[in-house]
Amino acid sequence: MKKEGAGEKVNAVVVIPARYASTRLPGKLILPEVKTHTGRYIIEHVYQHARQAKRIDRVIVATDDQRIYDIIKSFGGNVEMTSPSHNSGTDRIAEVAGRLTSDIIVNVQGDEPEIKGCMVDQVVEALEINKDAVMSTLAHTIKDAAELDNPHVVKVVLDNQGYALYFSRSPIPYVRDSRDPIHEPAITFLRHLGIYAYRRDFLLRYSKLPATHLEDAEKLEQLRAVANGYKIKVAITEYTSIGIDTREDLKAFLERYKHD
Repeated sequence: MKKEGAGEKVNAVVVIPARYASTRLPGKLILPEVKTHTGRYIIEHVYQHARQAKRIDRVIVATDDQRIYDIIKSFGGNVEMTSPSHNSGTDRIAEVAGRLTSDIIVNVQGDEPEIKGCMVDQVVEALEINKDAVMSTLAHTIKDAAELDNPHVVKVVLDNQGYALYFSRSPIPYVRDSRDPIHEPAITFLRHLGIYAYRRDFLLRYSKLPATHLEDAEKLEQLRAVANGYKIKVAITEYTSIGIDTREDLKAFLERYKHD
């Protein structure tokens, strides 16, 4: 295994967790209408964009659904079947990671078709360089008050070295003495993006840790790492990626795609 160092490429693999069930938009990853309008399924967009990253060795889809498995195979992608009993995408990724020897495992969400390869590279590089971090992720500057107040937009605050202090669905930090915090010149609000890079050995431990009260309250799995004292390096990116959770999200994506 290669020795890590700044600027030196380590072995990194993207694993995309992909399940068919979705409370608000079942089967969204392989909706035929997306294929009709864009030429690719949602999961195929994600896969092909992840493949554009330069700091990874390969991309694997991890699923427990034969329909998704067959579609990934149909366009020549790498896919592995996993247990149907996993409670989260992280658990599904950890199962695949247990069969790999890679230094770094990157979790790319299967419902974010606008993810960019350079975002994958950035999260891998953040973990390569910051040796005291066991995880890395990305954040994007929030400039809109509605976005700051939206509980579906996860926010993150950092320490002076760029490590995560806390993630929340609430606006953080709370600016006590301002009626218009989004325009406070001294404060930068950050939107957390759901892409992670893990050191493989940590991922295997992390998936076995019990959920914490903070995680249960916010419904944010990354708080399990924070609550247990692990360091998450957060890199700031100029890009963003929006997950498709609802029919409205899907319509917005198709509209953006039509005008790109």
